[in-house]
Amino acid sequence: MRNLSFYKRFSNKFGEYPSLSRFLVVFAVSGGGLVAYSEANALTGAKIDELPEEGGEKKRVVVLGTGWAGTSFVKNLKNPSYDIQVISPRNYFAFTPLLPSVTVGTVEARSVVEPIRNIVKKKQFNANYWEAECYRIDAKNKKVYCRSSQEDKEEFVVDYDYLVIAMGARVNTFNTPGVEENCHYLKEVEDAQKIRRTVIDCFEKASLPTLSDDERKRMLQFVVVGGGPTGVEFAAELHDFVSEDLVKLYPSVKDLVKITLLEATDHILNMFDKRITTFAEEKFHRDGIDLRTGAMVVKVSDKEISTKVIKTGEIATIPYGMAVWSTGIATRPVVMDFMKQIGQANRRVLATDEWLRVEGTNSIYALGDCATINQRKVMEDISAIFQKADKDNSGTLTVKEFQEALDDICDRYPQVKLYLNNKQMSSLVDLLKESKGDVTKESIELNVEEFKSALSQVDSQMKNLPATAQVAAQQGSYLADCFNRMEECTKNPEGPLRFRESGRHRFRPFRYRHLGQFAPLGGEQTAAQLPGDWVSIGHSSQWLWYSVYAR
Repeated sequence: MRNLSFYKRFSNKFGEYPSLSRFLVVFAVSGGGLVAYSEANALTGAKIDELPEEGGEKKRVVVLGTGWAGTSFVKNLKNPSYDIQVISPRNYFAFTPLLPSVTVGTVEARSVVEPIRNIVKKKQFNANYWEAECYRIDAKNKKVYCRSSQEDKEEFVVDYDYLVIAMGARVNTFNTPGVEENCHYLKEVEDAQKIRRTVIDCFEKASLPTLSDDERKRMLQFVVVGGGPTGVEFAAELHDFVSEDLVKLYPSVKDLVKITLLEATDHILNMFDKRITTFAEEKFHRDGIDLRTGAMVVKVSDKEISTKVIKTGEIATIPYGMAVWSTGIATRPVVMDFMKQIGQANRRVLATDEWLRVEGTNSIYALGDCATINQRKVMEDISAIFQKADKDNSGTLTVKEFQEALDDICDRYPQVKLYLNNKQMSSLVDLLKESKGDVTKESIELNVEEFKSALSQVDSQMKNLPATAQVAAQQGSYLADCFNRMEECTKNPEGPLRFRESGRHRFRPFRYRHLGQFAPLGGEQTAAQLPGDWVSIGHSSQWLWYSVYAR
């Protein structure tokens, strides 16, 4: 409790100086991350909080969480104008893409974690870490309520200047009965270690002479629910572990082992190229993994899983010795409570603008799985865009006027560029020409209604970003860069035009750069999908997978 005693002395000292008594808070509790483009309308109206005063003493930065987004933020924040206080119940950063390998011992747990104190102590300015959990956010009064992770569960309150929420997410059980009580998850290092112990326990129990044949067979039935990257990789790792190691240690029961993968949709790895999906399904069939698609889990008991075939409604039961649930993510209760405070109670995920600032607030940001970018629609601002581009106020838009505003339009609304790429057009001028028919570009002039018609389909290209560590890490780095250059960009804004207001945005909006995705499929084979529609499947991709994570 030495840290908490220090905190009390520290907060008392700052109480003597009210201008210093607010913090910047960054949330990032779990491994993955999500920023998604949403079609919901931007929230309007008064903000719930005030912006911190400019200048003066250092702004204090509190980072709640040690996942991909939060850790990336801390590592990349270099501005000495801030003090950092990291608060998280997990005192390490976990390299989550390798958790399936931890479950079977291919990789040891200590190889995928980095103590957060090692990261914090490398900062060239004041930075500290407390092992505690945030259980409540008071946005109006700019406070976060925390509870120590130690046995005494002591509680304390932290004020902040800015709040950046990236708390990660919890496992989504879809309210399926029995999941929480009977299934394993695979989001944390502790989850992977628990799965590893359970696998060995199942084999040990199945080897006992007192078990009946049916019970022995049940103990060696392993069920994985969820055909996404995590579920598929774990099923592949488990198959290799059983076929290469455990059958040698438990020869008497090797013929009883069965691995079943359940997926509610028609195919596994839906987010990958169809070639990868087909290869993965064929490989699992060859390996003897029981792949059941179109099967939705409706109930889990301590010994059986009940599924419903979506197309026929037929109910079936599967006996199991161990079940791993990997079906998606849901918002944490503390974030849901915060969303109610700021008028986002009807949303599934916390909404931010394109600069990762929570809508309805001035000084609160959000990163990772708990947040979704509420990308502004072009059609919401179409009249303002037209008016801003029509510099001579003629009521029509010429090609020259449009070209001068083109970069700002594409920068502010990324769906424009996506739409042009899909239409195989080099610029929006080609789109305007298409709307006016067979005329030369120089003679194109559009009134506001014609302009609206030309861009009416652009917003159809708004897309969600995947819930991956890659996205969360890029968000953390982006936000840190914004804070690093806060003073510079306040004086000299570098962002796109403010179409509804004067001037420019301070920063360029966050843009995700996809670097590719991998799906290890067992047997030293990996599927890789890289930018440019490049797909590689096989042993060479396995080495590419290894090289990505070489440190």
